[in-house]
Amino acid sequence: MSDRTGRIAKNTLMLYVQMFLGMLIGLYTSRVVLNELGVEDYGLYNVVGGVVAMFGWLNTSMSGTTGRFITVALGQDHMEQLKKVFGLSLTIHILLGVLIVLLAEPVGIWFLQHKMQIPEARMEAAVWVFHCSVATAFFYILNVPYNAMIVAHERMGIFAYFSLIDLFLRLGVVLALPYFAADKLKLYAVLLLGIQILMQFIYWQYCFRNFHASRVKPAWDKEKFKEMSSFAGWSLFGDFAAILFSQGINILLNMFFGPAINAARGIAVQVQGVTLRFIGSFQTALNPQLMKSHAAKDYVYMHKLLFASSKLSFFLFLLLATPVFFEAHALLVWWLKIVPEYTVTFLRIILLISLIDCLANPLIISAKATGKIRKYQSVLGTFLLLIVPVSYFLLTLDFPPYTVFVVHFVIACVGHGIRVVLITPMIDLDVNEYIRHVIFKVLIVFVLASILPAIFYWNLPEGELRFVVMGLSVLIGIPSVVWLFGINHNERFLVMEQLKKRCPNKF
Repeated sequence: MSDRTGRIAKNTLMLYVQMFLGMLIGLYTSRVVLNELGVEDYGLYNVVGGVVAMFGWLNTSMSGTTGRFITVALGQDHMEQLKKVFGLSLTIHILLGVLIVLLAEPVGIWFLQHKMQIPEARMEAAVWVFHCSVATAFFYILNVPYNAMIVAHERMGIFAYFSLIDLFLRLGVVLALPYFAADKLKLYAVLLLGIQILMQFIYWQYCFRNFHASRVKPAWDKEKFKEMSSFAGWSLFGDFAAILFSQGINILLNMFFGPAINAARGIAVQVQGVTLRFIGSFQTALNPQLMKSHAAKDYVYMHKLLFASSKLSFFLFLLLATPVFFEAHALLVWWLKIVPEYTVTFLRIILLISLIDCLANPLIISAKATGKIRKYQSVLGTFLLLIVPVSYFLLTLDFPPYTVFVVHFVIACVGHGIRVVLITPMIDLDVNEYIRHVIFKVLIVFVLASILPAIFYWNLPEGELRFVVMGLSVLIGIPSVVWLFGINHNERFLVMEQLKKRCPNKF
């Protein structure tokens, strides 16, 4: 177990370095893009890109399917099976990319022109952005099998390196925007498309040179296709629900309140994305081990890894999100200067939703490792679909814009309870054991860790002093509470073991 734990720690560290740089670049580029495009065009880009994302739900399911089958084949050390899965994945993603383009273009253009609130003077730019977004999605889809191959082999250093290339290219695009007199919204969309094409070529070259299984051409295998399509079909339903309520909320806000509210949501989601990328790094390093341990039928290790990843993902996000939650207004003013109305409220509720997502992801990966997801996806997917109609109903009654996020939060909490009940039997895990080792621990830490920051927030005026005091209270308080109440003796031992390896002179 120590070798596997060390590999996870090493991979996580590599991904954290990439994510830290990504956070700095992401925060800076968002500010520049908002200032260069303006609130209206920024919101326009956000909502038009969201329309494309609704068609990408097909790819989301196939991406998870591809990663699952490649990782399981590696866990079983079955090279021929790996070649078969990769070749079939290439074929599927090429066909999927073409299908999404054929569906997105006519339906999306009609929706833009007849259903969305877009100023007439910016309709041409919106259509231009839509075409570029569809093309970007197409090349992203083609990249999925190569990305999955790198992650399945746990080459996180390469994965982080390529992500940094992508980030710096996007930074270059943003820095170049002020120097062009052309329509900056159109230019931004075109340059991002160019980056996606370049990154596709880089991933293809690396995999071709380093993984023999990726040198196969697109292939067809009827039996394997049935197996993968059955898994993907049920993933499709759950992923469709996730895309629908996410982009559906975006479209509802546009329909009822216009592009300025989309800008507020876009900024809130951008900040959420920056913090979630840190957790994504941790979970990306863990996911292959969860799947491989299930493939090897090592359930004891799988359960320990599930408990640890669920809690640590929650605690890491809590450490990042707590100061952002309380100091949201000050941070947004410092970062953006221009802060659209409702952005602070949106951000705070979205951060609470993200805490639930931190607990959900390890369970979802564990369920996918089993390959038997029909019941889970059909039940939970149906329940999550309630977010959009309930939100729509409340908005027709003149409820404020943040209502959609309150609805999302409530349904996400209930949905996680359903998720736990459905998935734990699939991986031979007792529900009470999960509640005792995960839910009970994170609730204790959440309550205790929130007390001191809340006291400072309510008793100190907004400003530099409160910001510093808040930051120190979180930096010292949350790790202390986690160490005392959030992790058990074995987990403390593993933490100390990893620290001794990396800092032998300090421990």
